[in-house]
Amino acid sequence: MSDNSNRRRSSRSGPRAADERDRPKVNPRRVAFDAINAVTADNAYANLVLPRMLAETDNTGRDAALATELTYGTLRSLGTLEAILAAASGREIRQLQQDLVDALCLGAYQLLYMRIPAHAAVATTVSLVKAAVSPRVSGLANAVLRKVAAKDLEEWTAELATGDRLHDLSLRYAHPQWISAEFEAVLGADELPPALAADNVAPPVHLCAKPGRITKGDLSRETRGGEHGQWSPYAVYLPSGDPGRVRAVATGLAHVQDEGSQLVAVQLAEAPLEGPDRSWVDLCAGPGGKTGLLGAIAAQRDATLDAVEIQSHRAELVAKASRGLPVTVHTGDGRTYGKARSADRVLVDAPCSGLGALRRRPEARWRKQRSDIDDLVPLQRELLASGLRLARPGGIVAYVTCSPVGAETSEVVESVLAAGGAELVRPDWLTKRVPGSERGDFVQLWPHRHGTDAMFLALLRKTGNR
Repeated sequence: MSDNSNRRRSSRSGPRAADERDRPKVNPRRVAFDAINAVTADNAYANLVLPRMLAETDNTGRDAALATELTYGTLRSLGTLEAILAAASGREIRQLQQDLVDALCLGAYQLLYMRIPAHAAVATTVSLVKAAVSPRVSGLANAVLRKVAAKDLEEWTAELATGDRLHDLSLRYAHPQWISAEFEAVLGADELPPALAADNVAPPVHLCAKPGRITKGDLSRETRGGEHGQWSPYAVYLPSGDPGRVRAVATGLAHVQDEGSQLVAVQLAEAPLEGPDRSWVDLCAGPGGKTGLLGAIAAQRDATLDAVEIQSHRAELVAKASRGLPVTVHTGDGRTYGKARSADRVLVDAPCSGLGALRRRPEARWRKQRSDIDDLVPLQRELLASGLRLARPGGIVAYVTCSPVGAETSEVVESVLAAGGAELVRPDWLTKRVPGSERGDFVQLWPHRHGTDAMFLALLRKTGNR
């Protein structure tokens, strides 16, 4: 990491000026560069660092939108940008210092993905390199970016194509090849391109109107043009702006939640159940979106919900999300929590790879490895088994992941079913409501089909006493 980059981080974390009106506004390209560098060099998360940087540098409106597009777009496309930059420079990209790579990727993104004139993209990036990296490498930056500008994205990906279908699609749509292979294993070859393309489109903000607290219609009117969700009875699509400024969100009547996440929670609540229906459990509750929705539904049915979260800071978020609802939050391990055969409905929203939400987390695809899934599978199996332990005979368990990958979805369910004591329940409420959501006896939602995150759901009924 260069001295310039270290100085940048020191200035960002230091006290703010006493009179902010005298502070010069920072160019949005520099804000984007600093955010990208924080992600690549410091393992920061773009959705956390960028809003803070925008606020600290007085970037609003169009400038904030430009900085956001540059940051998120560059981070989503890193693998493809680096491959093109390597070809244009004639060297392995990692031979260059990190902050120079970040600046070059930022410039290449403007050249290949945006309607910014080539001369402007090159000139502004070279100026950025001079100021933020080093004047000594500005000539190299200029030469490389001019070579990049000589071809458009289609020409570059055609030049770098190997004839291997998965490699070439992964390059074109900026995904690691192993992720493309996992998606294709579930979707098939024909649907892979639109699925990858959908991950590169920033999603709208979805709001959830908590039942019994605010209607979807009232929430839509409060957002001044928010559309009713297509699938969930509680979803509203926020047209623009900061959701935290919506009064219903600020006061806890509604919350931010992907429509797919709403659907799988509601399907648990709507699953047919014989006998008592008073005791519900959310076994992996943080950060609390599904807990808030289930708690609101439970309140309307005179039921209670125990929400379990192993991390104390996330348990605090769950408590905030469920304030005023019949929810008791427990800080503990879902694998050992609770009394056997005591719950009527159990949600197991298991920790997973998160590959179903890549469109929301621009840097995530380049940080994940296939081995991460292998490490999670034993925990997922143990949590699902614990959910079945908690359920009374006849009780319903929903196993949910924000991932379509077979190893952490259908294979986990099938391995636990093989141990006996449970049977699959068809998720008819959801599949009849949402066309194209069936995956055998399971539910699989997709961004390109449904406009939701790629949520997976399996419903199980406890049949024995284990």
